[in-house]
Amino acid sequence: MTPRADIDIRAVNEDGLREWTRALQTGFLRSPEVTDVGLEANRGAFRPGRSLGAFDGERCVATFRSFPQELSVGGGATVPADAVSNVTVSPTHRRRGILTRMMARDLAAAKERGDVVATLIAAEYPIYGRYGFGPATSTSAWTIDVPRAGLDPRWAGPADGGRIDLVDAADVRKLGPELHARLARQQPGAVSRDERWWQVNTGVVRYGESWDEPFYAVYRSADGEVDGLVSYEADDKWDAKQPHDTADVNWLIAATPGAERALWQYLCSIDWITKVKTGWRAPDDLLPFFLPDPRAARLTTHADWLWVRLLDVVRALEARPYDGHAAGGGGRGLVLEVVDEAGFAGGRYRLEVSPEGVGSCTPGVRDAAELTLDVRELAALWLGDESAVRLAALGRVREERAGAARMADALLRTSRRPWCPDIF
Repeated sequence: MTPRADIDIRAVNEDGLREWTRALQTGFLRSPEVTDVGLEANRGAFRPGRSLGAFDGERCVATFRSFPQELSVGGGATVPADAVSNVTVSPTHRRRGILTRMMARDLAAAKERGDVVATLIAAEYPIYGRYGFGPATSTSAWTIDVPRAGLDPRWAGPADGGRIDLVDAADVRKLGPELHARLARQQPGAVSRDERWWQVNTGVVRYGESWDEPFYAVYRSADGEVDGLVSYEADDKWDAKQPHDTADVNWLIAATPGAERALWQYLCSIDWITKVKTGWRAPDDLLPFFLPDPRAARLTTHADWLWVRLLDVVRALEARPYDGHAAGGGGRGLVLEVVDEAGFAGGRYRLEVSPEGVGSCTPGVRDAAELTLDVRELAALWLGDESAVRLAALGRVREERAGAARMADALLRTSRRPWCPDIF
């Protein structure tokens, strides 16, 4: 269907927020009724100029929201990101170019602000590649069969001198931000959590009328340092006088492997719990191998997660750390031809990595390209998760010089896979 010129795309102000919220709920197949609680929750996320609506007359038929975010690239470094969320188009107005117009407007504003990338969690895979986004991290989820795991049933706490305590939501809001900041510094792909995130995830801000308070547990090391936190819920199911309860993890963050191990063992040690659903975890998570029988952790989901759209190739490539020795020890370089139909990040760039692992990126070079790729493929490679050799085999990058894909992998791939613990 051809685009409708009379569809007006505009920033939503306070007067239009109720209608925008109704369209958002419609797009996500939720009840279109807008409650005062839901409206107030959306008002708290509202940022002037960054909540867009498409209006057919007075009716909002599509929604789009972005907000500022910091994305970790490893080594303690972050880049400013334009986080995209709340994207919907009503079923009556599909295939009219509405999302294309909203996305173009938002990305242009992000580029103007100086954001290095845009980010999103894609509900559907095929949509966002046409806007230059590529899947930069993956996620996995497991279900643990506790009786099969082989853990010591007499376990009464960590053997490393640490301890686990149940805490309440106020404690989580106090302890969580600093712990998450520690994790994010060392975890490429992690995104910032502002004060509102902690309020939403501890029930201060509610989108619905009801809130079931979860359990919270904290791991403290032997010297009293808060190294891990978990939020979880549990059901209550019995059969023939035998418990078959499930612990459902909302989120678990840990700054050390010891804290991570202790929290998983704690969850598996709770009386009546026979299954633990892990929630979204890193694709190379340590969890299965914390168990004496790793097969007790059954993989239930593995999929793409954080998608990235590069807006500034130079700053993106120079921000992240590299392994200078893995790249050849004497410093190595690679000339990339980046194709970007939208015009934000295209061009020819020389990436050079010093023996110390510091990257420098020069735009507009005249040297012959060694690897040609679309901006979305560079996004998939940038944090280190994807392989250029694999993309070349799939025909998604083109080697202009033999061995260039292997060189890209040596420069860009990381020892542990990037992971984004959050959905937004």
